[in-house]
Amino acid sequence: MIEGISAITLAIHDMRRAVHFYRSLGFEILHGGEAAPFTSFRAGTGYLNLTVQPDKRWSWWGRVIFYVADVDALYERALAAGWQPSTTPRDAEWGERYFHLTDLDGHELSFARPLS
Repeated sequence: MIEGISAITLAIHDMRRAVHFYRSLGFEILHGGEAAPFTSFRAGTGYLNLTVQPDKRWSWWGRVIFYVADVDALYERALAAGWQPSTTPRDAEWGERYFHLTDLDGHELSFARPLS
C-alpha cells in the first residue's frame, strides 16, 4: 500500500532561478542552494529535490500536487512574488480546492487542500 510521496526530483536548467522560485513560495532549503548541482527542500513530511540538467530538453511530464494549509494564501503569495499561476483557486468536483502554477523550467505544480 502506498502511504505517500517521500520525495520528487525535478530536472531544472538553472539552479539559481529555480531556488529563487521555490523559496519565494515558502519552500525551506535543507541541502544545496543557488550554486549547487542538487538542492533539496522540505515539502511537508517529504522533499522536493532539484537537479541541474542544463543540456536536456523535455516535454510535458505531468504535475506534482502539494497539499498546503491555505490555497488562497499561497496563491496571493505567488502573485506577490510576481508569478502568474495558470489558474485561480477553485473548488473541484473531486473534493479539493486548488490552483496550478508552472515553474521556470516548465514543471506543472498544483497546490491543493481537501475541502471540508
